[in-house]
Amino acid sequence: MHTARNSKIDFIRLAADIRTWARELGFQQIGIADTELDEAEARLLNWLGRGRHGQMHYMASHGTRRSRPPELQPGTLRVISARLDYFPEDAVAAETVLGNARLGYISRYALGRDYHKVMRSRLQKLAERIETCVGPFQYRAFSDSAPVLEKALAEKAGLGWIGKHTNLIDSRTGSWFFLGEIYTDLPLPVDTPSDNHCGQCHACLDVCPTQAIVAPYELDARRCISYLTIELRGSIPMELRPFIGNRIFGCDDCQLVCPWNRFARPTQDADFAPRHDLDAPELIGLFSWSEAEFLKYTEGSAIRRIGYECWLRNIAVALGNAPTDETIVHALTSRREHVSEIVREHVQWALARHRDRC
Repeated sequence: MHTARNSKIDFIRLAADIRTWARELGFQQIGIADTELDEAEARLLNWLGRGRHGQMHYMASHGTRRSRPPELQPGTLRVISARLDYFPEDAVAAETVLGNARLGYISRYALGRDYHKVMRSRLQKLAERIETCVGPFQYRAFSDSAPVLEKALAEKAGLGWIGKHTNLIDSRTGSWFFLGEIYTDLPLPVDTPSDNHCGQCHACLDVCPTQAIVAPYELDARRCISYLTIELRGSIPMELRPFIGNRIFGCDDCQLVCPWNRFARPTQDADFAPRHDLDAPELIGLFSWSEAEFLKYTEGSAIRRIGYECWLRNIAVALGNAPTDETIVHALTSRREHVSEIVREHVQWALARHRDRC
């Protein structure tokens, strides 16, 4: 820690300036937290101990670096937590897509540019702006890119509270936002943690298609549609497939039903505007994509991370859940001999669903 340098800095003024610079970069809110995460660490270890992280083995492999920021970035005293709203202004209504089984539903966060890139770029610019003011300082920026307990840190930083669905909620803006962090050795003044305002509401528990929210504030990722369609690389458990419906990349049901999201404001940020009409795409059209087309239409998108095989796997499940008609059966049949065993298995399941209805 640069004691001589720090003695010359007005950290209260600097914190105010950081908020101003952040708004200029497109962030909606900034908060500052210390690095004490004992309670969050206990919850994390309990969650891991129950195996609720499924095949996300990296969640366990990082040990306490996730819950102890100085272990990840030595010298860290404070965490600057940033909020970036993403709900796209011009997207077809989520409820409209979910209500039409011939369409594929993609989580609203993935309709535009890959948030990792957007967030990381803006956090880096913010850090560089701080550096022009205070001189060289120790920092590291994160955007869902390292073992960071971002929601617990954001809660401590006053950006909202962790709701019963385990997402962060702000009483003024809802939950449709990304989080990013700057770990720093600057002893900035910390903000007051947010209070919890979920009250007696349990709408998110009731609406979850796969009952992944097993209790208030407890998510079993192994049942979560976001995990099943994005993180899981193998076969989707057969008993859960019917409940996935037409969700082919992620799930927003718990956010769509949350009453606090009536206060959410769509973003006008061009980075998060829907691309290639993926806000309400026809399942059959998506299923016909070649791998080259998949790579073309998902360039710069978070969708690309699941790969072509899982993309077809997910769409096969959605087609299996769609009403039976000749065009859907034909589309599935066209992939029955696909080179991927995973794709073939899910296509066969989907075709069996349609045969059983006849």
